[in-house]
Amino acid sequence: MEEAAQVCFINIGPKQRRLRLMSGVLFLVLSVGVGVGLVMGGAPRLARLGLFIPLLAAGVGYFQYREKT
Repeated sequence: MEEAAQVCFINIGPKQRRLRLMSGVLFLVLSVGVGVGLVMGGAPRLARLGLFIPLLAAGVGYFQYREKT
């Protein structure tokens, strides 16, 4: 059986890739800091659900960096 050739086009340059990686790291550090603050401050568990958005942004930034998109 013939394998389909995979074509990958890089659509961002090194500067934009670095920017996306740094934004992912920034959101991860922000999320961890706020999460620790919420736990140490005794906030209810439901309040930690708000960390979903910055953690999602961290993941998106990292995966965009990794996949060069």
